Amino acid sequence: MKLRKLSYAFVLTATLSACAFAGTAVTADHQLVKYGDVQIDVMRQGQGPVIVMLPSLGRSVRDYDQVAERLVADGFRVLRPEPRGIGLSKGPMENLSVHDFAKDVAAVIEHENKGPVVVVGHAWGNFAARQLAADRPDLVRGVVVAAASAGKVPPGSNEKPIGPEMRKAIDGPSDMKLPEAQRLEYLRKAFFAPGHDPRVWLTGWHQETHEAESHARNTTPVDDYFAAGTAPILDLQAENDAVAPRRFSQVLKNMLGDRVTVVVIPNAGHALAPEQPHAMADAIAAFARKVFADK
Repeated sequence: MKLRKLSYAFVLTATLSACAFAGTAVTADHQLVKYGDVQIDVMRQGQGPVIVMLPSLGRSVRDYDQVAERLVADGFRVLRPEPRGIGLSKGPMENLSVHDFAKDVAAVIEHENKGPVVVVGHAWGNFAARQLAADRPDLVRGVVVAAASAGKVPPGSNEKPIGPEMRKAIDGPSDMKLPEAQRLEYLRKAFFAPGHDPRVWLTGWHQETHEAESHARNTTPVDDYFAAGTAPILDLQAENDAVAPRRFSQVLKNMLGDRVTVVVIPNAGHALAPEQPHAMADAIAAFARKVFADK
């Protein structure tokens, strides 16, 4: 399934959002990009080559606040489209594929109309980032997969990329019916490195989006997005990632070869962005400068 070039309408919201980062205020405008029966709410900041950032399963792009601020300071324009079901983003939520989520991002990039971009996908967002690169290579200069499950395991392994117990820990924090103590335990197990406070992710979960993205992951063949087309890839790994563990850390590199650059961020778990925002931003910026220079 390939994505066609989209026709869309857009409106610019009148509200400006001030996002606080480390004692400073960075102003982002919000834009609604529309096509068909879909509307995507996009946070936009900065000027320069464009980096598009896609969030984790059932979570908002606000998880990237500190990362985005640092990238803007480094001379990039950062676009953060909210997935359907979050903020003002909306559209059909049933029976979606990863192609559908990639199509939403394609509409945002086409509206920006500044050439191919670097797209960053954190955790679940890496599937949509790679799918976009596969379906619309004309829109993608490079792909960053951050704290990402490759979707496959090394040859000869009988494990699943994510086992049932870890899947339970991934899904648990978004279940608001569970006691807070249980949700915190799931956050410690799946998302945060030892010594890091998981309470920062007790909030910010969006159940309808979580379910739609989970369905898309479960029903879209991994080979549809695995190779990310032919784009250069930064495999940005977290040293203490329990979801994408070290024993699977070379899957993309071994299967896709020199297109893949591996960078490991110390003292970080699967959440990554709230744990090591500066290191994450610096690695993305270094990769983006290289791929934008290699025109």
